[in-house]
Amino acid sequence: MPRNRISVPLAIGVGLGSIIGAGIFTLSGTAIALAGADSIIAFILVGIIAMIIAFEVSELVAIMPDERGVTYSYIRKAFGNELGFISGLLLYFSYSTAISVIALGFGSYMSDILGLSIVYRVALSIALIFVVSIVNLIGIRKAARIDSALVITNIAILGIFVAFAIIFSLSTPGFSFVQHLSSTPAQGGLVPIFDASVVIFLAYSGFQTITTFTTNIEGKARGAARAIIFSVLITIIVYVFVVTALITLVPAKLYPINPDPLQFALNYINAPHFISFIIDIGALIATASTALAMILRVSRMSYQISKDGLLPKIFRKYNSKKDVASSGVIIAAIISVIMIFSGNIYVIASISNFGILFSYLLVSFALIHFRRIGKSGDFKIPFYPYLPIIAIIGIITFIFGMPREALEIGIVAILVLIVVYYMLIEATEAKVNRVRLFK
Repeated sequence: MPRNRISVPLAIGVGLGSIIGAGIFTLSGTAIALAGADSIIAFILVGIIAMIIAFEVSELVAIMPDERGVTYSYIRKAFGNELGFISGLLLYFSYSTAISVIALGFGSYMSDILGLSIVYRVALSIALIFVVSIVNLIGIRKAARIDSALVITNIAILGIFVAFAIIFSLSTPGFSFVQHLSSTPAQGGLVPIFDASVVIFLAYSGFQTITTFTTNIEGKARGAARAIIFSVLITIIVYVFVVTALITLVPAKLYPINPDPLQFALNYINAPHFISFIIDIGALIATASTALAMILRVSRMSYQISKDGLLPKIFRKYNSKKDVASSGVIIAAIISVIMIFSGNIYVIASISNFGILFSYLLVSFALIHFRRIGKSGDFKIPFYPYLPIIAIIGIITFIFGMPREALEIGIVAILVLIVVYYMLIEATEAKVNRVRLFK
């Protein structure tokens, strides 16, 4: 295999490392607390929308295999620099901030395992960012191998958790899974399912990492498409099994909004210490794997934005021998460390949600645009145009169903980026593209 060439299984590993990470260890409990047993429906519903978006991105990868800017590149190619600038920077800060949140989760788990006080959490979080940045700097193929190894271990640990839940249910006299499925009145109906869906949407967003190194994958666009689709499909299966296992251990109506649902479930039934320890290790692997893949995604996206002339040259430093956007890795790490000290993680997370959903909405329209003008590659989304229409309706529904504060922050962010964009247009004396919409 040529230097820096990545097999499809390795690419799937990177995708899974971005998706099956901190989300299942933190967001699953919140989803159950909101929707009870119907949270399983929420995970499947969001998984279906994510699969449609994965199909869309796969076709766009086939059309533009050399683009490394994640969804930003496809939006810019379809609709120009303005929407590219807005969506690109929204995504950039969404992912950079998410790294800090993931790192804080790692720091918390590691503090618990080592028996350290919470004051060490920040130091351990910064240490994780430093380590995954170094791994990314040593080269894309080595980073992919390490990430795939972490993913395999992580899935195995989640498999142990599911198996333990099955054994527990079979060995408990009078156990009734039907009773565990019962929910409170507040957890019933369509609204709680929708609320849970909005919460867990981020848990499926990591497959975009694969699009940042399409040219390195065996089979290029077709290989990347296979990796994207399989990573999302495997994720749906894993999530459904884990959420079902959680409800098997603890009745759905008893779950609180808890950042550590797996440990909550194990503590509730007084599980053996070694099982709890294994799950803690899984949480560490999940957060480390997600941070590793996310820095890879953010760095290569910032490189592409800079290459397109929408960010300063400092983001454009690139090690072609190792195929690493080195300055992007370093800057993303710096931003992540700074954001660790942010006082309101909820507000930042809200921006992340809005930015990702906004980019997915524009990606659906971008695919329709390229189909309309006759561009195609060696992969096409099935059931066109019905699936893109379903995705558009679903994403708009998710956006308007977000908490009011998240919507307000997202709208303000877009307005600020519009102002900044046109200030830069004036500062550089660039020409504004003018089109006639009607004859």
